[in-house]
Amino acid sequence: MSNFERLIHSMQRMSKILQLLILLALVIHGCTSSGDKRREQQAPSDSITPFVKTEIHHARGFKIYYFKDFKLVSIINPFGGQSDTLQYILQKKNAAMPAGYPRAQRIEIPVKSLAGMSSMHVGLLGFLDAENVLTALGSLQYVYSPKVIGMIKAGKIAEVGRDQGLNDEKIIEMQPGLVMTIGNPGGKMDHYRTLKEAGIPVLINSEWVEQTPLARAEWVKLMAALLDKEELVNKKFAQIETEYQRLSALAQKATKKPTVLSGLNTKDAWFLPSGNSYMARFFKDAGADYHWGASPATGSLPLSFEAVYPFALVADYWLNVGFDSRDTRKSIIAQDARYADFKAVRTGRLYSYNRLVNARGSNDFFESGSLNPHTVLADMIRIFHPELLPDHQLVYYKQLPE
Repeated sequence: MSNFERLIHSMQRMSKILQLLILLALVIHGCTSSGDKRREQQAPSDSITPFVKTEIHHARGFKIYYFKDFKLVSIINPFGGQSDTLQYILQKKNAAMPAGYPRAQRIEIPVKSLAGMSSMHVGLLGFLDAENVLTALGSLQYVYSPKVIGMIKAGKIAEVGRDQGLNDEKIIEMQPGLVMTIGNPGGKMDHYRTLKEAGIPVLINSEWVEQTPLARAEWVKLMAALLDKEELVNKKFAQIETEYQRLSALAQKATKKPTVLSGLNTKDAWFLPSGNSYMARFFKDAGADYHWGASPATGSLPLSFEAVYPFALVADYWLNVGFDSRDTRKSIIAQDARYADFKAVRTGRLYSYNRLVNARGSNDFFESGSLNPHTVLADMIRIFHPELLPDHQLVYYKQLPE
């Protein structure tokens, strides 16, 4: 073999080696890149953590991520408008605050003392058998839970509301582990600056923004994360979820969907549930035909009496009528003589969710009802389709007497 041929042969060998090296590099790069992508796409809750995890399936207003030594809670759209997501770091005592969350509030868990600003917060604690954590309420008047009323009478719960706001001085004196408040529309975190500067975390609970009964009820998982009660909430909520879905499927088998009217006219407008609202979803899942069920809005539709009147005349049922537990068919007609024209009024099919109202005027529909959507749904199915649940006794709803 000549020197020239040897050179050509050597170059060919080097070319093959170079090709192999390039191919190997591409493989390594591909593995590394895909690994990086997997890590980027990997949810924080997939990381190794000593906490029992809970997963959010229905609610859209909050998320919980689990890390090695902390939980990250994000409250999305907390005030019902366009605003920043709020972040909270949930940690055990003496744990170091993780880097990368400069705007997050730190909450020591499990929370041992909580100031709640809503009766819904009482319901959340009751669901988890954790009423003993409650040390303050915005108002002591509107409580239904007999256990919490007993704690109030024993002086274990203080009132910390003032002028539709918070008594900052009293809360700072009490030093609760957490203040849970409501994300009212138009609200801002600046309202709680004094408490934050005093080292008292304020968590915004905005369950009211949810559009379905199960989504609203699922906010109990947020309370469970604060109390380290994920195992309990996973078990109990799964039972509610299964029962709600069973009942909804049962109602859809009904051959006829009765028409339903909701709410009551006020001086300014008749506020009806929008098509993508919590109550409209209840009507749908209970197998009822709601005229405004196709409206794309959430919340309420403010309509004039004249706009509602043609449909109210022929509606088979009238639900959520009357705000007083003492209301009767006659007292409703006394408010506006035109109500007597309604088919549901003539047939006596008027129902309201104030069956469980105590001497304080507190309505359990707004306390435990939100946490038991399956029971509320069962009430509605019993009303609309009594043949489907003949043995069910109404729990939250009642038929208005004559």
